[in-house]
Amino acid sequence: MTGSPVSPGGVVRGPVRDRRGSSRPRGGSRTSRTAPRPFGRSSATPWIYLAPALVVLGGLLVYPVYQLGLISFLEYTQAQVSGGEPTTFQGFGNYAELFGDGEFWRVLLATVVFAAACVVSTLAVGCALAVLLTRVRALPRLALMLAGLGAWATPAVTGSTVWLLLFDPDFGPVNRMLGLGDHSWTYGRYSAFLLVLLEVVWCSFPFVMVTVYAGIRAVPAEVLEAAALDGASQWRIWRSVLAPMLRPILTVVTIQSVIWDFKVFTQIYVMTNGGGIAGQNLVLNVYAYQKAFASSQYSLGSAIGVVMLLILLAVTLVYLRLLRRQGEEL
Repeated sequence: MTGSPVSPGGVVRGPVRDRRGSSRPRGGSRTSRTAPRPFGRSSATPWIYLAPALVVLGGLLVYPVYQLGLISFLEYTQAQVSGGEPTTFQGFGNYAELFGDGEFWRVLLATVVFAAACVVSTLAVGCALAVLLTRVRALPRLALMLAGLGAWATPAVTGSTVWLLLFDPDFGPVNRMLGLGDHSWTYGRYSAFLLVLLEVVWCSFPFVMVTVYAGIRAVPAEVLEAAALDGASQWRIWRSVLAPMLRPILTVVTIQSVIWDFKVFTQIYVMTNGGGIAGQNLVLNVYAYQKAFASSQYSLGSAIGVVMLLILLAVTLVYLRLLRRQGEEL
């Protein structure tokens, strides 16, 4: 009788079929073979595709940064620009002069405090509106999204001019509604900073709102329903459920807001007319502009730019480290 071979125990043993239906002899060892590498594929292939972008970034970023650092070590004023006097190497003299100036430290402190206030306010408004988007119906949600994206798409100069008109002491509707008469918001130091902060938050919260809203929509509904059934309030749900689950997203929007708000220039320059009365509303970006172009001290302006670059580089490295750590956790 022909057929499949029979083992001594009476069990019929035949060819083994794999998942695709092809047969292979039983007991044979499977030889592991590495898949052939595609033709022309090497470790340099990704760099070949990235080369055009790297060339563009090198021309637009690396060379200007190099020139910025170089000028910060030279004596470079209007006399050197016009060719009247030769350029001399100062070493760290410009940085010593900068760090020895009390006004620089005052402006740096004001920049840090102002940026921190903008970041906290932007996150608070953006997260609150993101939660609100999950509570309203489709039509109000669409209207709020369009209004937020419209504020985000408005150019900084245009938005700053509109806010100045709204808070104008003579014709602005805000003073009339609040009964403040001819109060000038840009005259006092803190009121001017507050006005600029409101404009920065107005043009920045849509990014936080849309990003956090997308993260909330990705949270399973069963988790939120379970928290509500346990009697948790909306604040408790946000603090104990949503915030921990949205930590990666909140980290990203926080670091990006820090970078954006630390280098604010247009709003301060337009709304306080170049830094306020006697420079009371200066931030580092405007301070560097005044040193470089208003006072023709290009070396000091470049040194301020290098200091800002190093601070933002440190923040960016923290941002990348957090992203890498979150990627490993995921």
